[in-house]
Amino acid sequence: MEAHREGSSYYSVLGVSSDSSLEDIRRAYRKLAMQWHPDRWARTPSLLGEAKRKFQQIQEAYSVLSDHKKRTMYDVGFYDPQEEEDEGFSDFVQEMVSLMKQVRTEGKNYGLEELQAMLMEMAKGMPCGLSSMIDECESRSSKRTRHVTSMDGFRT
Repeated sequence: MEAHREGSSYYSVLGVSSDSSLEDIRRAYRKLAMQWHPDRWARTPSLLGEAKRKFQQIQEAYSVLSDHKKRTMYDVGFYDPQEEEDEGFSDFVQEMVSLMKQVRTEGKNYGLEELQAMLMEMAKGMPCGLSSMIDECESRSSKRTRHVTSMDGFRT
């Protein structure tokens, strides 16, 4: 999306916050779509191009934020409008987000090793691509931990 590449988010395109309900998003979309629909600007050719561009941004933002799976992927930074949606990965991310919310409400604090162990447990039975990605992340993490330990004299 052009607005997303320019630094604004789908949320700012619709003028809503990231914790807005689906109804709030739908209401904002309808209002903006009516305001920027190209048919309304046909008599003002100098603004018609801008109206088409904004209308397209509004439609794209709504298509992502109104779809629960796409919105979850977008919120965690994994949504790419150019890629086909991977159902398995989307479900995995939704499960991770759900678990993070649960942990946050319970007020638990986990160390890096505990989080890695939980992630590895969840990855069992997932496609091998995800498993190898986790192995690579684990390798990088252990290298970073060794580096921090040698620099600071303590582990983070």
